[in-house]
Amino acid sequence: MARRPIKIIIAKPGLDGHDRGAKVVARALRDAGFEVVYTGIRQTPEAIAETALQEDADAVGLSILSGAHMELFPRVVEELKKRGLDDVVLFAGGIIPHEDIPALQEMGFRAIFGPGTSTQEIVRWVQENVQPRGARV
Repeated sequence: MARRPIKIIIAKPGLDGHDRGAKVVARALRDAGFEVVYTGIRQTPEAIAETALQEDADAVGLSILSGAHMELFPRVVEELKKRGLDDVVLFAGGIIPHEDIPALQEMGFRAIFGPGTSTQEIVRWVQENVQPRGARV
């Protein structure tokens, strides 16, 4: 039986309207063989979590440039938990101050990618850290 590709949701929570970075990452992940769903800009935490549920996502990557990550990311985590998706791998990218990284890691974010991170580094991280949810031990 063939194993399905890892499915990743790339989402832009909040009112941030700049999504070039998210699209570049989504394309790089797709080109590396992952199944990627890009939700588009201005998504609510509820909509992101519902997409993750409906798409049976293995990982959710959040992209933010607005500075509202400490407000929005915990709400995404809460909404994922409400839907029983507390085993989805979380990662984030964008403009996130270094001093906020420990709090995000405490929330469950396994990686934070800042400006200048290569798409190859993100792809490699996903390859090494995400597997289909049904295959996790």
